[in-house]
Amino acid sequence: MAPSKSNSKGDASVSCPQENGGLNSLSLLSSEKAVQELLEQSTLQETDDHLIEFSEAMRTVAKALRRAAEGKASAHAEAAEWKRKYELERARNLHLEHKGPSHRESNRDDERIENLARRSNDQSEQCCGSNGICSHEVLRDGECDSDSKLLLHKFARKASFKLSWCCKGDQSDQHKHDIVSFERGNITTAERSSKQISLKWETHPQTVLILTKPNSNSVRILCAEMVRWLREQKGLDIYVEPRVRGELVTESSYYNFVHTWKEDTEIMLLHTRVDLVVTLGGDGTVLWAASMFKGPVPPVVPFSLGSLGFMTPFHSERYRDYLDSLLKGPISITLRHRLQCHVIREAAKNEYETEGPILVLNEVTIDRGISSYLTNLECYCDNSFVTCVQGDGLILSTTSGSTAYSLAAGGSMVHPQVPGILFTPICPHSLSFRPLILPEYVTLRVQVPYNSRSHAWASFDGKDRKRLAAGDALVCSMAPWPVPTACQVDSTNDFLTSIHDGLHWNLRKTQSFDGPRDI
Repeated sequence: MAPSKSNSKGDASVSCPQENGGLNSLSLLSSEKAVQELLEQSTLQETDDHLIEFSEAMRTVAKALRRAAEGKASAHAEAAEWKRKYELERARNLHLEHKGPSHRESNRDDERIENLARRSNDQSEQCCGSNGICSHEVLRDGECDSDSKLLLHKFARKASFKLSWCCKGDQSDQHKHDIVSFERGNITTAERSSKQISLKWETHPQTVLILTKPNSNSVRILCAEMVRWLREQKGLDIYVEPRVRGELVTESSYYNFVHTWKEDTEIMLLHTRVDLVVTLGGDGTVLWAASMFKGPVPPVVPFSLGSLGFMTPFHSERYRDYLDSLLKGPISITLRHRLQCHVIREAAKNEYETEGPILVLNEVTIDRGISSYLTNLECYCDNSFVTCVQGDGLILSTTSGSTAYSLAAGGSMVHPQVPGILFTPICPHSLSFRPLILPEYVTLRVQVPYNSRSHAWASFDGKDRKRLAAGDALVCSMAPWPVPTACQVDSTNDFLTSIHDGLHWNLRKTQSFDGPRDI
């Protein structure tokens, strides 16, 4: 029995080491699995990194291939375009070879015209570079060959002229060209404010347009006499309005030589035919003459046959002497700036649906019309908010119009050659709302707000009245085509004379000298 016990004990003792060994093997297996998992995780991470790098590299290669394909496509397109141009040029040359000699002569004429135009442009550039302000030179007497004269006789009629800066006592034709110069760090100006503008004819004027005030017997008699004198003594071609030509022909068949126009579209071409414009009337006639030209305006000679005459310095009694001197030149002129206006409707989807442009010489007025409510207008200057006008309205005026409606509304009188835009409120409901004078290069926008109680109305030089509904806007800027009016003496003298004679500016009795004095 004892041995069996001992065996049992021995078995037991032997079985214990076997259990410990099993545990150790399990721990080893688990550690090996953990190590293997770590190795597998590290391998996966390295594989992911390599895949990311590989994908980035493939993306870079794809971009390069795409750029190469685009470059190849653009090269093919450019080559196809050049091939198309070559085929067109080749077909044109073959077509010209089959044409007769008349077509070749016309081509030679076209080449002569191009060469002549290029030559005149080169001369005008040289002239502008040396004398300040110059118009294009169309023709010079005695300086053209026979072919040039023949072609110009066929295509050109208008007299050319040159503008230059001048002042009293200055006999030199050389004037400063730059407004501002920078020399050695110093800023200097050309002092143009003290100089007048002079017009000198390059060729003799050939065509004159005469515009008259209607419903005036004295103006009708003077017009007939002036037309006869200009035709017989000066040999000029005369243009008048259809109404005036009807009156002249009714009076006498002698005036059949007078030209006119039948359709309004012909008025658009007047600036290409007319060398000089003569107005017989008041300032309203000058405004009417300016409104006929939607682009460049020929020099205007205004004769005073109206009421005040701020822009009409010439007296009709001496028209022969004045016209004889003006046709010979040189002429002192005043460049009267105009405003260019566009009406933009709220329903307009783009800039091509806007109304205009409308050119005004005096002013554009935005008022409340027949409404009893205050006008509510939002004003912007170069997209910067200026103010909200609450009153009877607003006047945007040129300096030539500073002695008109703007003056009656409390605006300042400004010399007509000062480049600027007058911003004058009409009866504003504010004691601090004073008029402004803004520089010529700004763009003004006046808009009727959506919460406005009523519509506004815009008028241009007192006519062409347009309604501005909520959301509509009026955009104004300086027009590139001024109105050159002739001066009797010079611009400043005529301006001062007009405000003295027309407005009796600062006219009062002189203080007596027999009162108390400071000793």
